[in-house]
Amino acid sequence: MATTASPYSFRPIPLRVILFAAFAVHGPLLFMQLPDSSYDESFHVFFASHYAKHWFNPWNEKWFAGFSQTSYPPLTHQWIAMFSKLIGLDAGYMLVQLIAILLLTVGVYRFAKLWVDERAASYAALASIFIGALSTLVYQAGQLATVASIALFLNALPYFYEWSAEARGRSLIKGLVVSWAAAAAHHVTLIFGVVLFAAPVLWLACIDTKKAENERTLGGVISRAVVFCIIAGIGIAAVLLPYWIELIQHPIRQMPIPHASRSNYLLSLNTALNYIVVPYGALLLALPYVVVKGWTSPRLRPLLFGFWLTFLFGLGGTTPVPHWLLGRAFEVLTFERFAFWAMLLMLPIVGILMTGILDRFRGKGAVGLALAAVLTFAAALGWLNINPNRPTPALDIDPVVEFLNRDNHNQYRYLTLGFGNSLSKVSRYANADSVDGDYNSARLLPELTHYASAQLTNSKFYGAAGMESLRAMLMHANRYGLKYIFVHDPYYEPLLTFSGWREIESYNNGEVTTWSKDDVPPLHPISTDARPAPWEGVLWGILPIGSSFLAILVLLLLPARGGRQSSTEPLAVPFPREEHYIA
Repeated sequence: MATTASPYSFRPIPLRVILFAAFAVHGPLLFMQLPDSSYDESFHVFFASHYAKHWFNPWNEKWFAGFSQTSYPPLTHQWIAMFSKLIGLDAGYMLVQLIAILLLTVGVYRFAKLWVDERAASYAALASIFIGALSTLVYQAGQLATVASIALFLNALPYFYEWSAEARGRSLIKGLVVSWAAAAAHHVTLIFGVVLFAAPVLWLACIDTKKAENERTLGGVISRAVVFCIIAGIGIAAVLLPYWIELIQHPIRQMPIPHASRSNYLLSLNTALNYIVVPYGALLLALPYVVVKGWTSPRLRPLLFGFWLTFLFGLGGTTPVPHWLLGRAFEVLTFERFAFWAMLLMLPIVGILMTGILDRFRGKGAVGLALAAVLTFAAALGWLNINPNRPTPALDIDPVVEFLNRDNHNQYRYLTLGFGNSLSKVSRYANADSVDGDYNSARLLPELTHYASAQLTNSKFYGAAGMESLRAMLMHANRYGLKYIFVHDPYYEPLLTFSGWREIESYNNGEVTTWSKDDVPPLHPISTDARPAPWEGVLWGILPIGSSFLAILVLLLLPARGGRQSSTEPLAVPFPREEHYIA
């Protein structure tokens, strides 16, 4: 009897091998602390440093003359704070980021198995390690919470499918606890994930139930999905209760701050490179196949619709679609994360493409795919150094911190100009408080919220709006006890001189200068209703981190029992392969 065989194994790549590859690729880069100069790394570590000292008190005096850290989900920051007790804050950040990348690899593998066979899913997971958007988010943007939340959410979706389509009770429990942990990492990811990721999965569950010859009905699938969403919503409301209270009491009404991800990418080569070419890399070549394959395969069509909508969102202001659908929220969000999500949605179909290339072209195909992956990853890392809008290099902040921590200088507030993301590092080590900060959504001071600019330290980059915001703060220096300003950019010096400030010290051969104003009174607490109640601090210190411990416990106590098989629907490979017959 004749059977078919091939000189190459058609078995999937073991998940442990894929995880080892993810560790081998990203582990050394994180060990070298490559994200240390990324845009948001210092922001995340700053939040974590507060939790390390004041776990149950989310009120932080160091930025904006006082703000509440309940304005940002705390899970990743709390894990960094816990690890910092053993390995320090910076190493703690890198470890949490590495865990998020490993969880993302597992999540892509499990999510892809809903759509394609196990072999294609394994290649999709392997490809996820090298996509340019992941490198951009991790090493340039420093978006730890975004990566961690989508990683957890991808791992929750198969449980959502199993509960909705197959009524598995333990899948309901596991899906819920992992979803709660995902929400505790990043709320925006979960909100959009419901539409962009969960809706296609529910559509798939309806398709599979309609085809299956069993007693389950389409109405049952939808009703179970509704039950899942209701319970998940109740849990998320509880886990992030202080956040919702903060959002209701102080909705984000500040002037919209311009961001390059909202622009038309066709009008700027640098923007197109930063948000399309570098993040997608070789995946751009796979776009036609993804569209054709997703449209011609009814079972993949829900995935294609989810990908296409997310892809359009990832184009920012290039198309009017995001603005039409989001309204004013378009002016608040940044859209590089949508491109990342679009790539995750296209990876299952890319996995089919990869297996087809390997079956048809064998060794040459393997070399081609490896080169595509390596070049995509290398281009993303290389872009960190040649991008004209890359984060500013880290400054020597030691003299600034030393100044603020001596001679009772912490009785006054301070401001930095031209420090970029080093602002967060100064705040982490200095005992003094600042009127500036690096998390725009937490700002309540009118001198900041009434102008279309972000950090005061970067005022000049926001044009007239940024300089007007800075002038307003300098005008009200006495109100906030703002006595010291540290300048790393001579551009600001004429304004300071004109406003009555004088230089008193300089460091590193004039690289940084210190300016002071004589008639400023010592700082006093600003009257505000934004300070969380003590019971909110207790909930904030227990429920978000508790959701992650609960998820770990449930997954250990409820192991998979004959887990759902991956898609068995015949999915034609893109190229015909040669058949080898053995008698």
